[in-house]
Amino acid sequence: MNPVAEGLSGEGSSLASRLVATLEAQQLSLVLAESLTGGSLSSAIVSVPGASKVLLGCIVAYDSQLKQALLSVSSASLKDFGAASAEVAGEMARGARALAAQSSSTPQTSVVAVSTTGVAGPDIQDGVPVGKVYIAIDGPKLEQEVLEFDFDGDRQSIREQTVDAALKAVLNRLSH
Repeated sequence: MNPVAEGLSGEGSSLASRLVATLEAQQLSLVLAESLTGGSLSSAIVSVPGASKVLLGCIVAYDSQLKQALLSVSSASLKDFGAASAEVAGEMARGARALAAQSSSTPQTSVVAVSTTGVAGPDIQDGVPVGKVYIAIDGPKLEQEVLEFDFDGDRQSIREQTVDAALKAVLNRLSH
């Protein structure tokens, strides 16, 4: 196994390869906004040869102020719902997609954005239980979707499950 993808399940590695191929076949680009996964989703994708043809970049924003500054997450959403919420996940994806369109020659109409946020543990965060995860997908011809998960396991397991779930979710959306 590629050491960069270490910790990624065998299924996750296969999912990442399928996602890269699907994005390329559909002439789409991908941008990521990660909090909970801390770059693991991006790492899974860049472990695939040819990922540079579809991956524009990734913003890892753990801190709420960075979520606001880089991803245009509103202070009201952070205050009202918290960083680990469906609302913030949606704003992270929308902000990443808009930033990609501003910062690259890729038109926004061909950019898919995915964000991850939640609580990996070991402790509850702002009343949100460990294992609560939100994944948002925002893209062309796709109405934004925010998925909610309740994963079990330790911190690393929750993060790995989130990466696998994000890859599956994007593949599912692109296949419809």
